[in-house]
Amino acid sequence: MNTITMIAAAAEDNALGKDNDLLWHLPNDFKRFKKLTTGHSIIMGRKTFESFPKPLPKRKHIVITRDKNYKIDFDNCHVVHSIEAALALVEEEPLVFIIGGGEIYRQAEKFSNLIELTRVHTTFENADTFFPEIDETIWELTTEVFHPKDERHSFDFTYLTYRRKNKLKV
Repeated sequence: MNTITMIAAAAEDNALGKDNDLLWHLPNDFKRFKKLTTGHSIIMGRKTFESFPKPLPKRKHIVITRDKNYKIDFDNCHVVHSIEAALALVEEEPLVFIIGGGEIYRQAEKFSNLIELTRVHTTFENADTFFPEIDETIWELTTEVFHPKDERHSFDFTYLTYRRKNKLKV
């Protein structure tokens, strides 16, 4: 069985973004995201894909959309119409990442066994996309690394790794 990891940066109130954009700029978090996901498949919704200027290098992109006519003219990008279809494309891969947005995280949580969450220590009143609430009866916090704000980071943030406590029953 492969490891399906949801990876996100979310504020204290689980805010992810507004108008298909992030609410903060954390260079170290971008580096961590790149380090963890490079060489692996990344599964995302159409709006998340469209928020990139171009596909991320050295990663297979799997884009979920309800639009049956949606096409992507880049190599290494695949269009599917459900989380199940996305996971079927990667069932032989040892590690896969779910990278958003909010609705895709909600659909993927029951299939996931790891969460890599950057908790941004602030809240945003104008957010329109949110990460699902982490149910600590299902998820166990295994790693926590705090980073204070500095000249390159406007907010304190903490890298949190959660593992599913019990085997998946999907």
